[in-house]
Formats: sequence, structure tokens, C-alpha cells
Amino acid sequence: MLEIFAQYILLVVIILMLVMLAQKIRIAYPIVLVISGLAWSLYSGEPLLDLEPELIFILFLPPLLYEAAWKTSWKEFWRWRRVISSFAFLIVLVTSFVIALVSSYLLPGFTLALGFLLGGIISPPDAISATTIMRNVRAPKRIVAIAEGESLLNDASSLIVFRFALIAVDTGRFVFHEAALSFVLVVVMGSLIGIVVGLIYFAMHKWLPTTSTMDIILSLTAPYVMYIAAEWFHFSGVLSVVSGGLFLSEKSHLFLNPRSRLWGSNVWTTFGFLLIGIVFILIGLELPVIIEQLGAVNLVQAIYYGLLISGVLMVLRVLCALGASVFTVFISRYITTADSRPGWRGPLVLGWSGMRGVVSLAAALSIPLTLSDGTAFPQRNLIIFITFTVILVTLIVQGLTLPWLIRWLRLEDPDAKTTPLEQDKLIRKHLGERSLTYLEKEYPALLENNKGLQKLKDNYEIAQYVTDPISETDHQDYRRIYLHLLAQQRRWLKEWNKTLDIDEDVIRRHQDMLDLEEEKLLLKFNEVSE
Repeated sequence: MLEIFAQYILLVVIILMLVMLAQKIRIAYPIVLVISGLAWSLYSGEPLLDLEPELIFILFLPPLLYEAAWKTSWKEFWRWRRVISSFAFLIVLVTSFVIALVSSYLLPGFTLALGFLLGGIISPPDAISATTIMRNVRAPKRIVAIAEGESLLNDASSLIVFRFALIAVDTGRFVFHEAALSFVLVVVMGSLIGIVVGLIYFAMHKWLPTTSTMDIILSLTAPYVMYIAAEWFHFSGVLSVVSGGLFLSEKSHLFLNPRSRLWGSNVWTTFGFLLIGIVFILIGLELPVIIEQLGAVNLVQAIYYGLLISGVLMVLRVLCALGASVFTVFISRYITTADSRPGWRGPLVLGWSGMRGVVSLAAALSIPLTLSDGTAFPQRNLIIFITFTVILVTLIVQGLTLPWLIRWLRLEDPDAKTTPLEQDKLIRKHLGERSLTYLEKEYPALLENNKGLQKLKDNYEIAQYVTDPISETDHQDYRRIYLHLLAQQRRWLKEWNKTLDIDEDVIRRHQDMLDLEEEKLLLKFNEVSE
């Protein structure tokens, strides 16, 4: 036990060093972690740690999805909902179907059911690497938003395809209308369970006497409860976590106090970073186990098949992305779309950003060793090796060339009508004007006599947050009014997020500033207790 624990501590230290190296050489750190894990596995010939599929699905996947849902801009998600849905569901299904046809035709011993199984495994891109690269090279906001939104949903659709393909391989029976009905049921009920669990957590946070520490602990349990509850009833645990996370994120201002939001954000950022680092380095470290599992399968032929499927997958995603752009131009004649002329540059970047990740590997490793009749599962070892090859090829080839592609295309951001700095100044101006009006209307008498409120008024006149509020005189009135004003300002920010053409990231930064202001105020008056 002590040796295993020491290995994990060493792994964490190695991950931190590799992330620093990635930042130094300006390469997305998931790529550096995978390559480093691969290099270590080739050098040592044996895995440093074993990657258990159940560990990925239970321990890693729920919190990573939950954190992504909390960070997702609901405004951008809803704006690009049609594109996100097409990438997350339709393109996943098309990819699974094409891979099924290609593999059953070119790979010896592959049936159509086995092809669908492989397609379901390798169809969902992992957006962590893609969005990291996109942010580093300042890709247009809409492309990043679509990639993030797709990553929230595509795991669910691919794992559903994987589940039905497993049944088809095991039983030799596949009825399309039954599978289609089950697909819809799994999606809808999984999402519904996530919202129901989210409502329960909302009530617990809001009406139970929790502290900020308790709020954070509750938030850490939420994704696991959502995932397990949905999977218990054989629905989509992924969609349960996503829907529940989006719901709680949107309502967080109603049930979390400023300290809980501030502390929780820091805890989740650190926790998510650690989990991402571990799973990506474990991908590379799995190579010896996967080669060993090939058994009698020829390694050279397995590499050839893996490269072949990787090439088909990359080309297919680019074609699907460009096809989605053409379809958008056509359908915009009949319905209102977010962008009726998406062009080819943005879709090309989205198509080339289809790096595969740990969910694909975990799904492949979770294939059972035997069928229900006790016979060996056909082509299991080859499917796992092809999946590993696809992950490596897409991460290295697409991951290393994506920054160059974005720079070469010289993408302009059609949504960047104003810079973030200009948006920040606009929000400060609006908050200052609204706050002055609110103070003068609601508390005219106190505003004349209270030195703290006068200082507050002076700061809003120059559109600044209070840095050192005066509180010696009439501090009770000052504290009460300032807390009311901060609550009002949060409501204004929520309203402006829906109406003003401002990035939600800018809105969230100001919400964080308000939380900091309230935390400072309560600390100054010794009102905080844990």
C-alpha cells in the first residue's frame, strides 16, 4: 500500500514538472503528458500504474464533466445549440456508421457489429487538448464554445452507441427501431435524473445550515451521485452529470454565498487540473499492457490497421464539419440560425480539432473478456490497440499542427465587436451609474451623513470598486446598505448577461469581484464564521 501511494505522489510531481515544460515550449500540456507517458513505457517496458476502466468512468469522468459544465457559458451553449447537437449526436452517429463499414470491409474478422463497437469507442473527440490549444492561439470565441459544448455531450452519445453495439455483438441481434427508442429514452431520462439530483442539492445548499467548507464537500459529491443514480437505472450517467452541472451552475448565485463560490472555484480548478494530468499521462503509460494483450495478433499489421482507421477518422471529421457548414447555409433559408454564413475556415479548425482521449481508451478497455456464452470476445485485443493508436495519432498529429493551422488561416473573430477591456469598462460604467441611482433613490438621508456611503458614492462616480471603504462612522448602516447594493449588482449582471452583447467571461469576472467585495466587507466587520 505504501509503495502504491508513493507511486501516485511521484506521478503527481512528474505531472507538474511536465506541465511546466509544456508551458515553456508552448505546447498543450495533455500532448506533452501523453508523449512523456509513452516514452516512459517504451523505456521501461512495463506500466508504472495500471489503468482500470471502472476507475475512469467512476472516479475521473463525473468530476471532469461536472467542472466543464460549471465553466460552460450557458449563453454561448444555447446560441450554438444546433451546431453543438449536430457535432455531439449526429456526427458521432455518422462516424460510428462509417467506421463500422470501413472496418468490416478492410479488417479481417470484423463484423458490422464489431465495427459499430469500434466506431462508438473512437467517435467522441476530447476537447481538453483542443480548447487548451485554441485559447493559447486566441481562436474565435464561437469555435471554442462549440468545442466545449460538444465535449459535454459527445461522450454520452458515443457510450450509448458502444452499449448497444456490445449487445449486438453478444446476442447477434440488432433491431433499429428498438435501439432508436432506447437511445432517446437513455438521453431524456439521463438528463432528467441529473436535473432532479441537482434540485435536491439546490435544496440542501439553500435550506440546510451548511458552511462554506460543507458546500464545497457537497459539490464534490454531486457529480458522483448524478452519475451513479443514472447508471443505476441504466440511463446515461454522462448526460445526468452534464444536465445537473449546467442547472446548478446557472442557479449558483441563489444558493451559494460569496465565500463558497470563491473557495469552490479554486478547489474545483485545482482538482480538475490534477485529474486531467493523471488521466493523460496514464494513456501513454498503458502501451506495454496493450501490446501484451495483442497476443497472437501481428504487431505490424495492428499498427497498419490503427493508422488506417486514424486516417479515415481524421478525414471523416473534417468532411463532416465542412458538410455541417454547407447544411447551415441551406437550412438558414428556412429557419433562423446563429450564423447563416459560417464559411470554411472555422469548420475546418473544428474538424481538425478532433483529438481522441481517455474516454475512448477506457471504453475499449472495458470490453468484457468473454461473451455471455463463455467464448472469448472477438477481436477485443485488436480493438483496444486500434483505439490506442487513434488516440496517439490524433493527439500528436492534430494536436501539434492545430496551432499552425489556426495561425495560417488567420481567423477573425466575428463576435469580437469590442475588446474584453472595452466590455470591462462598459460594465463598470453601467454598475456605477445604476449604483448611484440606487443609493440616491433608496437612501438619500443616509447618503448625506454617512462617511462610508459617501466614500462608496465617490468610487462609483469614477466607476471603481471600493478598495478601502470608510467604516468608522455608522458602520452598521454602511454594512447593511452595501450588502443590499452588492446583491442588487449581481441581479443587474445576470440581466445584462442576457441582454448586452458582452462575453460571459467578463460578466463572471465582475461577479467574482463582487464576491470578493462582500468577503472583504464581512471580514472587516468580523462577520465571517466557519
